[in-house]
Amino acid sequence: MFYYWEKLVDFFVYNFLGLDKNEHLANSLHFFIFDTIKIFILLIVIIFLVSYLRTWFNVEKVRAYLQGKSEFTGNILASLFGIITPFCSCSAIPLFLGFIQARIPLGVTFSFLISAPLNNEVAIAMLFGLFGWKVTAIYIGFGLIVAIIGGFIIGKLNMKKYILLDVKPMDGCCENPTISFEAKERVKEAWDYTVDIFKKIYLYVIIGVGIGAFIHGYIPTDFIAKYTGGDAWYTVPLAVILGIPMYSSAAGVMPLVEVLTSKGMLLGSALAFMMAVTSLSLPEAMILKRVLHTKLILLFFSIVGFGIILVGYVFNSII
Repeated sequence: MFYYWEKLVDFFVYNFLGLDKNEHLANSLHFFIFDTIKIFILLIVIIFLVSYLRTWFNVEKVRAYLQGKSEFTGNILASLFGIITPFCSCSAIPLFLGFIQARIPLGVTFSFLISAPLNNEVAIAMLFGLFGWKVTAIYIGFGLIVAIIGGFIIGKLNMKKYILLDVKPMDGCCENPTISFEAKERVKEAWDYTVDIFKKIYLYVIIGVGIGAFIHGYIPTDFIAKYTGGDAWYTVPLAVILGIPMYSSAAGVMPLVEVLTSKGMLLGSALAFMMAVTSLSLPEAMILKRVLHTKLILLFFSIVGFGIILVGYVFNSII
């Protein structure tokens, strides 16, 4: 897909700059230039396409639609809705509270809160560019399963008493929501949104790729493989534990996943680390602490963490 771009980078680094292919600097520079532009292109294209699709949706309409569905069906629909919302673990919380305010079942709202950071378009775009459509499709599928089942379990445990805020239902806002855009307005809306998102995340991409380029060029493969490689049972749980204290978007952590896998870490362990970073974070817990009881937060983290660990093991066994 990026064959000609790679050849152009080869010419620039090895011919124009005259760097030796065996030098650490040459490997790092090549990786940085090639991956940065590749990721930028993928982000712009896929975010625009998803943003254009999103102009056909109205959040209030989604709320109204979910209100009339059975709980398990709501879990599925909320998880699917999470795919087209470009939220990290923290920025998904306002809409999560909006769902609660609309009296949508608690388990359904948690399905959205789990799915949104796991399956947002940035993660999908970068996974597709780095590992291809098969890995991306499997990842999306397992991400949806974790969100659906996790939300369903929380809903069945009757945890409404652990919502700390007295959230009043909205009056009539969901009765007949409508959305109307002309074709040009949809394109403009999608493009403006793409530019806005790109401005917010491009620096994280550069930093993430920069760290990845350094690891790729200067840290020996044996060092990574010794501590994180192999199929030892503890690598996946350890990756999740290490990921939770961190907080980053998929744009910042995905380049590290590519490098770690190239250095010997199994794909499932690397993806488990990425999923923990993007969907379970200390900042998210601190924000949720203001609206949810600690018991519910711990339950949420435990269910999602356990699901991520299972996904990591599955990826390690099949890929």
